[in-house]
Amino acid sequence: MHTRSLLSTCLLFLLSLTSSTSAASISSSHSLSSRAEACNNSPDLCSKPYNSVVHLGAHDSPFVRDASTGFSVSGNQYYNTTVQLSAGVRLVTAQVHMTNSQWHLCHSSCDLLDAGLLSDWLKTIKTWLDNHPNEVVTVLLVNSDNARPSQLHAEFLDADLVDQAYVPSSITTPPETWPTLQDIIAGGKRLMTFVASWNLTDPELNATTSYMMDEFTFIFENPFDNTNPSDFTCAPNRPTAVQNNVQSAISSNRMPFVNHFLYSTGAFDIETPDVDKINVTNAASTNTAGSLGQALSTCNSQYGRVPTFTLVDFFDQGPAIDAVDALNGVTSPVGRVAPPPRDTHKSSSTLSQSTFAGVVQLANDVKSGEKPKLGAWIWAAGKWTFGGINLNGGGLLN
Repeated sequence: MHTRSLLSTCLLFLLSLTSSTSAASISSSHSLSSRAEACNNSPDLCSKPYNSVVHLGAHDSPFVRDASTGFSVSGNQYYNTTVQLSAGVRLVTAQVHMTNSQWHLCHSSCDLLDAGLLSDWLKTIKTWLDNHPNEVVTVLLVNSDNARPSQLHAEFLDADLVDQAYVPSSITTPPETWPTLQDIIAGGKRLMTFVASWNLTDPELNATTSYMMDEFTFIFENPFDNTNPSDFTCAPNRPTAVQNNVQSAISSNRMPFVNHFLYSTGAFDIETPDVDKINVTNAASTNTAGSLGQALSTCNSQYGRVPTFTLVDFFDQGPAIDAVDALNGVTSPVGRVAPPPRDTHKSSSTLSQSTFAGVVQLANDVKSGEKPKLGAWIWAAGKWTFGGINLNGGGLLN
């Protein structure tokens, strides 16, 4: 009996050691897995609140300057939204217009550049989110034709995105602190949606549509209409309640939004994205005048916190993500896919050349008895009552 008892004790002791070792191994493995998990391309961002991360934004995301648009000078990006997101962009913006009783993505006018149905674009974002479960994406829609909440809600329903949309605790008061990226991902609500702008007294803004947050309730922006690097400033511009008052803007708990793109003014006062300066404009350098790196560093200092968003044209140039990574403290991004080589065959044509060609074509169309579309007249006339055509889209945010 004594021998069997001793043997049993030894066996139990060995089993205990094995069990402890196994548990420790599992615990260690889980810990390593958690540390290796990336949020928005970096494990270092997982524990940061949403508003404490700098999100790189693609200005007018669906308006592309490539072969599909005839290298339209209205295009603000060289690559489509899917490529943008895969390369590290986490904020995409678009203008929404009504045409033929449908909501389209149009650049100033649907006759000028029509990127298709809003719902189709949202579906591409839905597909990308489904394929990248550890990413939080922000969408900002410019409500150019005053869509009602129920109308835009129908577009999100069609894209099957409503269930993935984050819902704020209040639609009228921004929170002091947002959830961390890790918490947002764990909660399965990885689409942050803002609309510029809503009438906050609209009864259609209710529990069903509250995921579509009014931009200027939650965000403040610096000026967007800049034609010279010296024009860049961190001063709040919108909403008017905090205009030119950094202290008021920050104390309101609105998230800082840094517009950083330049316009080039060409023939007929037409403003288009300034591609000649783009590599400097999007550069990560903090000591180069007009660079993104300098702007983010300056605004970080003036705000006493990082800007939550920065919006650029041609995101791949610079590349802009380098400046954002530097401020986020990201040194080894995970899971990004570099954009493929682009067709530059026609993209180097000058604005004056393309504008003149457009005017000649318009004249020929009129002579042949055709009735040119509104977009053609925009190119020819160049000036409307608001003082010039802005093909970068920013002017429509007013």
